[in-house]
Amino acid sequence: MSIEYPSSLSDDQWRLLRRLIPPAKLRGRKRIDRRQIVDAILYWCRTGCQWRLLPDCFPNWNTVYGVYRAWRIDGTWQRIHDRLREKVRRKEGRKPTPTAAIIDSQSIRSAEGGELRGYDAAKRITGRKRHILVDTLGLVMVVVVHSADLQDYEGAHLVLENIRQKFRRLRVIFADSIYGRADLPEFLKQWYRVILQTVKRPVEAKGFVVLPKRWIVERTFAWLGKFRRLSKDYERLTQSSETVIRIAMIQFMLNRLEK
Repeated sequence: MSIEYPSSLSDDQWRLLRRLIPPAKLRGRKRIDRRQIVDAILYWCRTGCQWRLLPDCFPNWNTVYGVYRAWRIDGTWQRIHDRLREKVRRKEGRKPTPTAAIIDSQSIRSAEGGELRGYDAAKRITGRKRHILVDTLGLVMVVVVHSADLQDYEGAHLVLENIRQKFRRLRVIFADSIYGRADLPEFLKQWYRVILQTVKRPVEAKGFVVLPKRWIVERTFAWLGKFRRLSKDYERLTQSSETVIRIAMIQFMLNRLEK
């Protein structure tokens, strides 16, 4: 029995995604339709349910989880995400890699247990930080999940160490004023030849203010907030937390490419 959910792939989306996933093994157990497995993973990400509570219309949860985990370990989710980001940029008339980006973090409560948990005194949150670098379209370039007690200018090093090989065209990064501490701008300029430009809140401003460039990364966090699995950090491993964000963005980009 096949049931179509709002998170299910359309035929056009599946034709696009099918070219990016590794082929199934020809030997071993009876092959299960990869589209059903991907639909189950997208359902899990969108609804936030436990693996064991996947509806019966999907393949066995153990099989679905096994594919999810295997693709996390071998980098398949990362490759799919990066290829779709390039496709979206080309559709918008941009080059595959950007010259400008925005960095920010989001503290999020985590479930009990798991690695790298800490207390963010400023936000009064015990859990982790989602640290992301996005392009000017709001698409995620790099995501790193780390302990919430790590300061933004410290966690930025974990994010930015990934840019040298993958984003050679990158020239400027916009950020909150806290990223201007601990000589981070000088470090970036010297070792990565990237300018870190801080966007400060006007002194006379009161209440909510839309800040230039920084609203882009805030909008990305809002997109991610539509996925119930990301309402809290439920994952035991930070690599799994990063993968869930990539899966959410994969579904977002597939929807964008279909428009």
